Amino acid sequence: MTKITLGSTGITVEQNAFGALPIQRDDKATALSILRKAYDGGMTFFDTSRFYTDSEEKIGLAFHDMGIRDKIYIATKTRSLTPEGFWRDLETSLKMLQTDYIDIYQFHLAPVCYKPEDGSGMYEAMVKAKAQGKIRHIGLTTHSLAVAEECIASGLYETLQFPFSYLAGKQEHALVEACKTQSMGYLAMKALAGGLINNAAAAYAYIAQFDNVLPLWGIQHEWELDEFLDFMHHPPKLNDTLWEVITKDRQELSGDFCRSCGYCLPCPAEIDIPQCARMSLLLRRSPTQPYLKEDWQEKMKRIEDCEDCGQCKERCPYGLDTPQLLQRNYDDYQKILAGKISVD
Repeated sequence: MTKITLGSTGITVEQNAFGALPIQRDDKATALSILRKAYDGGMTFFDTSRFYTDSEEKIGLAFHDMGIRDKIYIATKTRSLTPEGFWRDLETSLKMLQTDYIDIYQFHLAPVCYKPEDGSGMYEAMVKAKAQGKIRHIGLTTHSLAVAEECIASGLYETLQFPFSYLAGKQEHALVEACKTQSMGYLAMKALAGGLINNAAAAYAYIAQFDNVLPLWGIQHEWELDEFLDFMHHPPKLNDTLWEVITKDRQELSGDFCRSCGYCLPCPAEIDIPQCARMSLLLRRSPTQPYLKEDWQEKMKRIEDCEDCGQCKERCPYGLDTPQLLQRNYDDYQKILAGKISVD
């Protein structure tokens, strides 16, 4: 197994971490079974958030009576924008996770790089929580390159969580290198590009090249877990076959595609932008039937209610013309339903 150390935190784990956002979609019994199997198979790092509905609760239930708290690392997050909300989220997370401390506590999708004496009181809350022993390391997650770059340069944070996969561009690669220089751990969210990457071996082998990047694999199904557990013992190598996969995907997914970061939300027209704006790609790269059912047809139809208010476009950290992208996907979706475009 390949192990990495997350910068100055000293946390050393297998380069294979459990992203616990998807388990909120599992029933409790399934989630607990998957989490315990992940630990038994060698995964020791689990990333969740107060924002992921019952994900924290499921992790707490899975591990509290196993006597393994000192053998695993738990990272969670707060999306609060006030110190009062920070403390409320932290205490709730500790309760749900059934633990006395959190290994890495992160500002979730931070709109700015919080700093001491910036008037928000947010960084001071982190420092106080660390002094109280409730958290051990301070991190930040964002989809904004500017916030990520400021976070690294500040020297105030021990980890950065940012999207990274083989679809990443020069700017994301520069963040990885900067984190290494600053002895910061890099937690790679969306290592499968929000589901657009469908070759796990290629994704795993690519990230394995970077000895300071810990990929957080979003896992909902046992078969997904089995694949990543197998990679720990039989790691795929970046051979010509996998490079062909990567090259093809880079060509197909280059340019204007939605990364599903969610910064565009909420939508005044209640459009599920992160999914609807990439529906054409999902239908070509995932099992099609779930997206062609009546519930998804209704969700896609909401695009007709778009008033082109521009809020989503202004919020997009990737500079996408989101209303145009939504309309393009809706047009394709209608043609797919009518059988004018094949996705087989």
